[in-house]
Amino acid sequence: ERDAPISALAFEDVSVVRGGKLIWSEGSFEVPAGGIVAVIGANGSGKTSLLNVVLGLIPSASGSVRVFGKNPGVVNDRIGYVPQNYASASGDAIRACDAIMLGLNGTRWGIGRPKQRDRRRVEEILDAVGAAAFARRRLSELSGGQRQRIAIAEALVARPKMLILDEPLASLDLRNQREIVRLLARLNEELGVTILVVAHDLNPVL
Repeated sequence: ERDAPISALAFEDVSVVRGGKLIWSEGSFEVPAGGIVAVIGANGSGKTSLLNVVLGLIPSASGSVRVFGKNPGVVNDRIGYVPQNYASASGDAIRACDAIMLGLNGTRWGIGRPKQRDRRRVEEILDAVGAAAFARRRLSELSGGQRQRIAIAEALVARPKMLILDEPLASLDLRNQREIVRLLARLNEELGVTILVVAHDLNPVL
């Protein structure tokens, strides 16, 4: 008899307390491996706290949290993360292709020349997100939609099993919002990566 597939995320009656204040409670849900889930809520409703629990950055006050069957924080190498303010976190002056290389071997960047297999992987992921045409430009020269493609590429280059995006559509116009949502749907289908999107507005995600 085969083992049942392990869920990407499993929350059971979880609550979060910060600074002595209850942020949210009774969090019970499951995200199947390979699924797409959007977490929708107003600013200040505790969405970022949810991400921090998944990443093991803050503990849950009660309940059980499992990430690919393990405790939060143990398997963060299987998670690609796109922060809300990607460009400021990466540094505007860096070239897009170098930012993606950082996602592959950030601890070794700048020590010698990148290996050929690493360069090949960066080219692969640039193609996958449709960013090859502007890969040699600096992040400061890119549009919002182009930067978001690079952010997604950097998060995916090390082949994670789950991609977490914090407000990926917040600063984009309607056309770019649609393009990024279509891109995420395609990446989910082609790579089988689980996608967790945090947003305050349901409409662009739908």
